[in-house]
Amino acid sequence: MGLWIAATVGAFFVKGLCGFANTLVFTSILGFGSDNINISPVELVLGFPTNLILVWKERKNLRPGVFVPLTALVLGGSVVGAFFLKNADAQALKAGFGFMVVFMGIEMLFREYGRGKMKESRVVLGIIGLAAGVLSGLFGVGALLAAYVSRVTDNSREFKANFGAVFIVENLFRMVVYGALGIITGSTLRQSVMLMPFMLIGLIVGMKSSQVLDEKLVKRLVIVLLILSGGVMIVKNL
Repeated sequence: MGLWIAATVGAFFVKGLCGFANTLVFTSILGFGSDNINISPVELVLGFPTNLILVWKERKNLRPGVFVPLTALVLGGSVVGAFFLKNADAQALKAGFGFMVVFMGIEMLFREYGRGKMKESRVVLGIIGLAAGVLSGLFGVGALLAAYVSRVTDNSREFKANFGAVFIVENLFRMVVYGALGIITGSTLRQSVMLMPFMLIGLIVGMKSSQVLDEKLVKRLVIVLLILSGGVMIVKNL
């Protein structure tokens, strides 16, 4: 239980600080001793209220043109991902995803020293939205979506609001799908309730830390987390 508590505090500190990457931290810590089918539903139940909190706090920064189409695409992909989680060996997919995250993180790092915000592309939006939905259904991982949202929003507060809005709907939808497939169980809910206080501690400390850190530093931290998390997934699954 000690490892689950440490994973919860660490993951949701990162969530409060950056607005995402909680799943990657949580899964990376616990993945050495537990299967994804046991980790993902607990993280889902813990993560849902954190998205509500962050979106409410940053509600003035919501942009429907960003989060509405992405939400629809992510929901479509989540169904496919949830069935894979229940029935398939996803090791190769996770390794491939790790390579993709590292590549996108490096590209984002170079973009930080370039022209800045990208022009929104419907083609890129569609590809990333569907891929992110599949990966969210499998592992609850939103790093691929974060890579896109960070490129079409102006600051970290706008990023947190729009990214969180997508995942409020996605989390609700995935809880229904997981429940129907028997992935969320009574044991899952009991364990999640026990970890809730530690989730709140990590989230609050992370949110307070984000208020005193330089915004550009926080964004670059997000990029570094993307690259590191992708590397971890590659090493674990090759």
